[in-house]
Amino acid sequence: MKRTVVFKVFVAFAAVLCAVAVSQSGYTQVTPPPFPAPPTPCAPAAPPSTQPAGTTYNPYPPGILPSDIVAEIARVRCEVNFIENIAIGEWQALAPLTFQGQPPILQGNGKIAVQTLGKLMNYDENMSVFKNEACAFCHMPYAGFSGPIPSVNATMIAYPGSMEFRAQKRTAQRYTYSPFFPVLNYNQADGSFFGGNFWDARSTGYLLSNPDAEQAQHPPVDPGEMGLPDTACIAFRLSQAVYRPLFEQIWGAGTLSINFPPNAEQICSTPEGAAVFGGSATPLALSPAERARATFVYDAWGHSINEYESSVAVSAFSSKFDAFLEGAYTMTPDEMAGYNLFKGKGNCNSCHLDGRSTAPTPPPPEGSAPNSTDTGAAADVTPVFTCFGYANLGLPKNLMVAIYYETTPDFFGFTLNPLDFGFIDLGLGLFLGGGSGNNPSICGPAPNTPGAPCWSQFASVSAGQMQVVTARNVAMVPPQCPTTEAPGPYFQKEFFHNGYIKSLKQLVHFYNTRDVFPFPVQMGGCPTGTVEKVNCWPTPEVTANIDMTLGNLHLTDTEENQIVIFLQTLTDGFTRPFPHSNTFTGTCRTGGNASTQQ
Repeated sequence: MKRTVVFKVFVAFAAVLCAVAVSQSGYTQVTPPPFPAPPTPCAPAAPPSTQPAGTTYNPYPPGILPSDIVAEIARVRCEVNFIENIAIGEWQALAPLTFQGQPPILQGNGKIAVQTLGKLMNYDENMSVFKNEACAFCHMPYAGFSGPIPSVNATMIAYPGSMEFRAQKRTAQRYTYSPFFPVLNYNQADGSFFGGNFWDARSTGYLLSNPDAEQAQHPPVDPGEMGLPDTACIAFRLSQAVYRPLFEQIWGAGTLSINFPPNAEQICSTPEGAAVFGGSATPLALSPAERARATFVYDAWGHSINEYESSVAVSAFSSKFDAFLEGAYTMTPDEMAGYNLFKGKGNCNSCHLDGRSTAPTPPPPEGSAPNSTDTGAAADVTPVFTCFGYANLGLPKNLMVAIYYETTPDFFGFTLNPLDFGFIDLGLGLFLGGGSGNNPSICGPAPNTPGAPCWSQFASVSAGQMQVVTARNVAMVPPQCPTTEAPGPYFQKEFFHNGYIKSLKQLVHFYNTRDVFPFPVQMGGCPTGTVEKVNCWPTPEVTANIDMTLGNLHLTDTEENQIVIFLQTLTDGFTRPFPHSNTFTGTCRTGGNASTQQ
């Protein structure tokens, strides 16, 4: 695909550092971001999708698929292509790459070169079946590398894939800090799982010793996402990419010179799950040697994207809280009050670790919660605000999630969810039981590890558990929509795995009152005289294994608000600009209030 020359503007613009600075609490904050922004409305438009006419899939009743979905997809695609053009400029501005030493290692700019390659891949729409969806489509910088369409966040939750309008079952997790999660492991002493990527841990890290790199390998071949039918299609598309020279400079000359069959374009332009493939995961006819080369390329794809996500362009450690840890920022009274609640009465710090000690969690007589105080000193100057574990928070079933309605075959004969509302999202339990992804320890003890447990036996006790994601960037929004909270102007986000919660106020209130206002109803069924998400919480989707360290925290309304204010200090872009956070060209929302935000 021919690219425009936005990168020329970027190179000239980025050569001059912004000299405007504002002094705040002893810290010099640089503003505005030294990155160009697309015009509003975004232009030029992205290239046309190659999805055949008449194949659009829309099984949804009114109210699930947003009325503005076509326009919003076009907007985000335009923004994605805008950043891709900048990445091309960054590549072309790189100094020549050189290998030195034994073994030969890229010298000098080698790391930035791999990160640039990962960025080019991340924003490349050609890496999807119909050349209309990049990885970044569901993960834009201005939303903390999570979902960029407010109307999707408010309705169908899961993002439409390359095959419109197939969609999966969960919210788009933030890229930021995902590279810090370790390889999935079972702690026998604690009886819990830690590490891995995705809400359900299915990106274990056991293949590449890197869960984040393996995470990047899932969406390209997911039928509800980028939809390629064969992992080798990534190598095929990379062989056609404008940045192929950079890939081969880094990963080896001729790496992409694979002898693909004559029908490769046809196969790679037919979505995963199509009946014509008969269930085959490898419809591209490749020799064993060529298949091995394509697999190497797919692993390099994962590693390169991981390098980008590990970089300060994504996982930045540039928030107010980071400045606070450095002694360069003084929190406001409400921020500090929220922080003290976060690590004390609110008990947030027992899972979202801040690098300090945490207050005792049990109530009397075992502990002193909810009135305990954390007086620990900083032990980690780059805390990720997660324990890397899994928990069932007892969230109600969100009846708006797209997957419940994808019960009929699409044009290509694929049905994503034959169970309709019978599908229960068991999260980690679903994965451990073999219901999503490949459990690398499903069949029993590993060799030379006497007594090592078979992970599948833990499926029932893990049912409903979802990954404890980082609290960093939970409040990140575009600069023109300065908050996640109504009345705004605000940017509508989606929280937790199923998007049932729509604001940070609701999120904290749920933690605080889940067990104070429980009702045996489903979403939308709260009795007269109650208000859902205020003084009525529908029954949990999964009633087993619920985390009981939350649900009745005795926080006041003011204290809930103070925790929200503290969470906003975890947004990157304070100590230095956050790249491409200014690329949103959509519309902010206004009106309502955060407690009942929909």
